Amino acid sequence: MAANFLLFAAFYLFTPLLPIYLSEHFGATKDVVGMVLSLFSVTALVCRPFSGYFVDSFPRKRVLMVCFALFSAFFVGYLTAGTLLLFAVVRTLHGGPFGAVTVANSTVAIDVLPSSRRTEGIGYYGLSNNLAMALAPTIGIGIFKLFHSFELLFWLSLLMACLGMAVDATVRLPHKEQVKNKAPLSLDRFFLLRGWLLGFNMVAFGFCFGVLSTYLAIYSQETMGITGGTGTYFMLLSAGLMLSRLQGARSLRQGRLTHNAATGMCISLLGYTLFILMPTLAQSSIINYPLSMAIGYYGSALLIGLGNGHMWPAFQNMTISVARNNQRGTANSTILISWDIGMGLGVLGGGVVAEYLGYGIAFWTVVAVNLCGVLTYFLATRSFFLHRNLNPLVH
Repeated sequence: MAANFLLFAAFYLFTPLLPIYLSEHFGATKDVVGMVLSLFSVTALVCRPFSGYFVDSFPRKRVLMVCFALFSAFFVGYLTAGTLLLFAVVRTLHGGPFGAVTVANSTVAIDVLPSSRRTEGIGYYGLSNNLAMALAPTIGIGIFKLFHSFELLFWLSLLMACLGMAVDATVRLPHKEQVKNKAPLSLDRFFLLRGWLLGFNMVAFGFCFGVLSTYLAIYSQETMGITGGTGTYFMLLSAGLMLSRLQGARSLRQGRLTHNAATGMCISLLGYTLFILMPTLAQSSIINYPLSMAIGYYGSALLIGLGNGHMWPAFQNMTISVARNNQRGTANSTILISWDIGMGLGVLGGGVVAEYLGYGIAFWTVVAVNLCGVLTYFLATRSFFLHRNLNPLVH
C-alpha cells in the first residue's frame, strides 16, 4: 500500500498543472495539450496486457522491481526535455513502465493478502492509489504556488518514485513453485474476456476522472473564477475517499460488491452533476453567489471522492472474482487497461471539446458519459458479473 501510494503520488503530483506547464513553456493550444497528455495513457494501455502476461508467467517480485526502476528513471526525462516534441516523447514512453508497475504491484498485493481477507484487503489497497490521486495534486498545487517551479515538482516526483521502489524491495512474497503456463497464447492471456463488460464500465468512469483531474485547475480559473481552491478541492476529494472506507468496509467484508459498486456510481454521478450545474444554480440562488458557488464546488469534490472510493474496489474485486486463480495478473491488467482507456479518452476528448466548445461543454460530456456507465451497470453489468462470478463469498 505504501509503495502504491508513492507510485501514484509521484505521477499525480504535477498532473493537474501539466496543461498550464505546456501552455506557458511551449505555447501549446488546448487540443495539443490534450493530445500530448493522452499519449501517456495510450502507451500504458498498449503495455498493460503484456504486463499481465509477464506477471502471471514469471517471478512477480523480479518483474515488479524492474518495472518500478524504469518508471522512476523516466522522471529524469521531464527535467531534461527542452522542446514540446521531446517532452511528448518522454511523456509517451513513460506510460509503458507505469502500466507495467501498477499491474505488478497490485498482483503482488493480492499474493500477500490472506484469502479470508482478500476482498476487504483489496479495498484498502485501492484506497492507497485513490488517496494519492487526491492528495498529490493538492500538495503539488500548494508547492507550485509557493515556488512557481515545475522543475522542483519533477524532482520531488523522482524522489517519491525512488522511495516507493525502495519500499517494494522490502516486500516478502510467500514461496511458491513457479508453474509454467503451458496453455497456448490467446487473447484471454492478455485481456480477461470474462470481464469485458466490467471493463466497459470502467472506461466510462475513467473518462470522467480523466477530464476532472486534468482540466479542473484551468476550468476553475477560466470559467468559475476560482483561482485558489483547486488544492482544497482535491483535499476534500481525498476526504470523501477516506469516508467511503468507513461506509463501505462492512459491505466489502460481507462480499456485497454489487451493492458497493451501485452506491459509488450513483454518488459520483450526483457529484459530477452538481459540479457542472453549480454556476447556473449559484446565479439563481437566494444565497450570495460566492457562498453558493463554494458550497456546490467543494461539495461536489466530497461526493466524487465518496463515490469513487466505493466504486473502484468493488469493480476491482468483481473483475478478480470472475478470473481463474492463474489469471490474477490478467484480471488486474484488464481493470487498469479499461481505466487507462477512459482516462486517455477523457484527456484527449476533453481537450478537443474544450478547444472548440469550451470547458463547460467538456464537463457536461463527463456527466453524460457517467450516466451511460450507470445505466449500463444496472441494465447489464450487474447480471453479467453474477452469472460469471467464481467466488462464492461475494455477490
